Amino acid sequence: MALAFAYFSKALAGSYMKSAITQIERRFELSTTHVGMVDGSFEMGNLLFLVLVSHFGARLHRPRLIGVGCLLMAAGSFLTGLPHFFMGSYTYDTAVHSSLSDNGSIAACVDAPELDPGPTLADSTACVKDPSSHMWIYVLLGNALRGLGETPVTPLGISYIDDYARAENSPFYIACVHTISLLGPVFGFLLGSACVRLYVDIGYVDLDSVTISPKDARWVGAWWLGFFISTALLLISAIPFWFLPRTLPKQGPPEGEGPPTHPHAIQEGLLELDGDVPPSPEDRPAPIHKGLLQSLKQLFGTPAYLLLLCSGVLRFNAVIGLFTFKAKYIEQQFGQSASRANFVIGALTLPVLAVGIFLGGLLMKRYRLSVFSGALLSFVTSVVAFFLFLLLHLGTKCEHVAVAGLTVSYNGTAGVWGGDEAVVAPCNQACSCPLEAWDPVCSQSGITYTSPCTAGCLGSSGSGKATVFHNCSCLSHFYPEGGSTSVSLGQCPRGNDCVRSFTSYMAISVLSSFINALGGMPGYMVIIRYATLTRATWLAKGMLHSLGLHCILRYLGGLPAPVYFGALIDTTCLKWASTRCGDRGTCRMYDSNMYR
Repeated sequence: MALAFAYFSKALAGSYMKSAITQIERRFELSTTHVGMVDGSFEMGNLLFLVLVSHFGARLHRPRLIGVGCLLMAAGSFLTGLPHFFMGSYTYDTAVHSSLSDNGSIAACVDAPELDPGPTLADSTACVKDPSSHMWIYVLLGNALRGLGETPVTPLGISYIDDYARAENSPFYIACVHTISLLGPVFGFLLGSACVRLYVDIGYVDLDSVTISPKDARWVGAWWLGFFISTALLLISAIPFWFLPRTLPKQGPPEGEGPPTHPHAIQEGLLELDGDVPPSPEDRPAPIHKGLLQSLKQLFGTPAYLLLLCSGVLRFNAVIGLFTFKAKYIEQQFGQSASRANFVIGALTLPVLAVGIFLGGLLMKRYRLSVFSGALLSFVTSVVAFFLFLLLHLGTKCEHVAVAGLTVSYNGTAGVWGGDEAVVAPCNQACSCPLEAWDPVCSQSGITYTSPCTAGCLGSSGSGKATVFHNCSCLSHFYPEGGSTSVSLGQCPRGNDCVRSFTSYMAISVLSSFINALGGMPGYMVIIRYATLTRATWLAKGMLHSLGLHCILRYLGGLPAPVYFGALIDTTCLKWASTRCGDRGTCRMYDSNMYR
């Protein structure tokens, strides 16, 4: 129960980080590559001490080591959310907050405006000293500290169960722990959905003055709030481990199947997995440093075991890369808000994963699957899930949003262009609009303009989110006389075809996730059990070697994935934002086909 709650808490914190990744990207004006590095810092922290904890953990007090890990995770989560209170209010570029005339009307485009001389030396100095310019480093350090704290939880917790449970019960117990842990991501994404719906500076600003909606690419939700909630849960999860014993009496075999296990043999870690035959004297553990090197040599010298771990690297690269940016993909591809994207992941996909993992563990227990049968089940489900995922991302799509100068020309001709200069047209050339601005407005024709200025608007009415811009030259220049020359704030909505595509996407995603999860627990147990066939030192310590090495390669598979997935996503950007220091910020719009 204690381990399951710790798994739940750490999974909630980790999934909340995934759900907030887009908000962190926007708040700190990072590229997707950089935010992938921030997300990958968790694995960096985890790798620092994983080998040492896995090897030496069995000789120490495992429950208390797990308790220390929970405290470190709480500290890391707290540090991640802390920069919010040192950054000041969030600001975004919008025509509604600038160029106000005496009568309250906004002139987004004026003839031959005076050119901006650019930032002065004093402005540049102030920019460098801006405390928010490098605050993202604290998010990275906090995430790394959380990864460091998680180091003892998985290998020590799972080995603690496996050491003191019967061999036929262990898969079921571990499956229960993992199933409960999958409730963590469910609540993590639901928490992310609730927090991102709230404005980042809620309680500090008048929300009526906010002119953007949660679907806007500039919207930043209260990303920091969930990290403090997860901090409290992680602190609570640490408490029980300080009262658990170092060892437990091992469960005896079922009635009529043999004598109970000798407690001294358990304490010394001298029993094999089936719990009835002690190892020979030559198989007893070597001194600590030699035992580690010997186990590494034995495990890496076994081709089948090494092949399993290499396939795990490829599998986790795909899963972690997809999982990290799935909410962002749903936002960009289907026009959903970050809140809704997190909600559908938490409410639909993750519960199905939990059911699949639980049923996989139940199959292992009910039919007592052999190593070969478990590997075969894992292989078949992985292949089927892969082709479903392939069909999912190639077959479900939405058309480009029609943005003048980026995905369509100013007269409505389809095409894809990149760069800020693409938004300049004869109808707005006299306006000398800031090319990096992103303050989208929507015309009745369904074409979005990057700002009221690039639409050539000369006046406005209304205020706040209800502001409407009038006399827009780019509309009157290309469209028939008598048509509307007004635009409203916000990007034009997607069509009904996109809604149907999103429904199909989620249906196939749920099915493929279930099939993939069904083979997850058999594959996981194959990794653990296979070490018994290597004639390695299979003690509590020996199991930690195999589990720890599996985790190492898993994190080696997961560490680069957010970075290179992010780098590939950045190559599809059509419109970059600009930071207050003039550097390239986050991406506002992507090429949908390239992104997919």
